[in-house]
Amino acid sequence: MQLVTLPASPALATSIRATAQVFEDPKSKALLAHLQRVAPSEASVLIIGETGTGKELIARHIHNLSGRRNKPFLAVNCGAFSESLVEAELFGHEKGAFTGALNAKAGWFEEANGGTLFLDEIGDLPMAIQVKLLRVLQEREVVRLGSRKSIPIDVRVLAATNVQLERAINAGHFREDLYYRLDVVSLELNPLRERPGDILPLTRHFISTYSQRLGYGEIALSPDAERKLRGYSWPGNIRELENVIHHTLLICRDGLIRAEDLRLSNMRIERPDEGSGTDDSAEALLNRAFQKLFEEQAGALHEKVEDALLRAAYHFSHYNQVHTAKLLGLTRNVTRTRLIKIGELAVNKRRPIEDVQGERLLQLSI
Repeated sequence: MQLVTLPASPALATSIRATAQVFEDPKSKALLAHLQRVAPSEASVLIIGETGTGKELIARHIHNLSGRRNKPFLAVNCGAFSESLVEAELFGHEKGAFTGALNAKAGWFEEANGGTLFLDEIGDLPMAIQVKLLRVLQEREVVRLGSRKSIPIDVRVLAATNVQLERAINAGHFREDLYYRLDVVSLELNPLRERPGDILPLTRHFISTYSQRLGYGEIALSPDAERKLRGYSWPGNIRELENVIHHTLLICRDGLIRAEDLRLSNMRIERPDEGSGTDDSAEALLNRAFQKLFEEQAGALHEKVEDALLRAAYHFSHYNQVHTAKLLGLTRNVTRTRLIKIGELAVNKRRPIEDVQGERLLQLSI
């Protein structure tokens, strides 16, 4: 089994990124063969896939298969910076370029010089920055904020998105010329539900990883647990699978994972058919889910939706109350009270030490 993993990092505990990728399913094997052909080139690559499908893992694998493997690989989330700071982060700034710029600083392009720069969620870049990024890609040089001097760079750019950039172009949110500059090679990552052959190999990898961290012995999967894992739709993809396995190991008994140990989300979001032209934004998907709910059920919908949202957020946050509260914009006390009410949390239930320590660390970080 060919396995690709992210370098260990404390930040991954609350990240939505996939931390492992396998290539066992026929679709994954075809993807691997394709990326092995394009990796040695200098071509820009656009990686398309849902959140949690392993876009950064694929980018790292391309870098490791290229002639730049011994040079820097830097990953940047384009949606993580405010519009006022993203230019300085990408291209650097001189001392005094803006309030708080006490010293000159190289940007991500300069830091990645000679290597590979992975721009995740490229569709989140403001239009003004898209213009400057296009110029950097064309001229192969950057100009720091507050400077007129150009700095030559040698960087291979890999970009990723979880939205259809063609629709963003039609809506006037993304530049067509930048799209074609980035989309020299296109790699589309199938969601986990469309590559079922990867589910059990990934499951076994996560069982092994978390068993070692928890100091457990060998853990086995029962046949009914395997069937349940293969039959689930995995809307959160690989990262959701990792979270499920981590939680399952905390509650399973006698070194065996049974079907009833697997706590899978009951949240279902209807997805548009491929090529249907249906709006697949998060808001549109949510509206369609509500419409179906209105048609199929009557009465007490507000409470049902509120409970389902809380439960899904709690599962997504790896059963961490502080992270759940932050995600929903609630206080921890309110979150805890509601979790007890819907049966997700026992009043005096003692949690594993690892969970308590992780929650304390998260409280300190926020």
